[in-house]
Amino acid sequence: MVRRPEPPRTGDPERDRDADPESVARAIALRLLTEAPRSRAQIAEAMRRRDVPQEVADRVLDRFTEVGLVDDAEYAAMLVRTRHQERHQSRRAIAVELRRKGVADDVALEALEQIDGEDEEEAARVLVRRKLASTAGLDPQVRARRTYAALGRRGYSPAVVGKILREELAEEAQQLDDTDLSGAD
Repeated sequence: MVRRPEPPRTGDPERDRDADPESVARAIALRLLTEAPRSRAQIAEAMRRRDVPQEVADRVLDRFTEVGLVDDAEYAAMLVRTRHQERHQSRRAIAVELRRKGVADDVALEALEQIDGEDEEEAARVLVRRKLASTAGLDPQVRARRTYAALGRRGYSPAVVGKILREELAEEAQQLDDTDLSGAD
């Protein structure tokens, strides 16, 4: 009696031990890219964890890059836009994230050029205003400390935070003075 190999139980190359490595690599890449945009390094790391041979992973990633499914420059540009516009993160914080995701430094620097000094300052100003509004009844030192901490976590330097914080506190004080003067009439 001749034994035929059993068909894969799931039909999923990622879970089939006998699947060829190229099918596994393609399945991994497609699954990851379906979930969210990814850098080449993130996909390569997922393939490495699944024991896909390096030469197979490189071949599949090269093909995915060739057809435009993997594009680190576009990925970096998208990540910079969303992190800065939606989360108001600084260039420094975004650069750290790009490096952590395996984007080459030159690609990251090019993507970060989307954010200039004025954009970064305006994003920091939005965050300072939010933090000051949420701490309105607290001691001024507590407000300042919390503002420094919140913006520091988003990658802003103490110098930038201090400058904007002083300006916003002065504006807040001016508005209070104006309100007091108008109420005195």
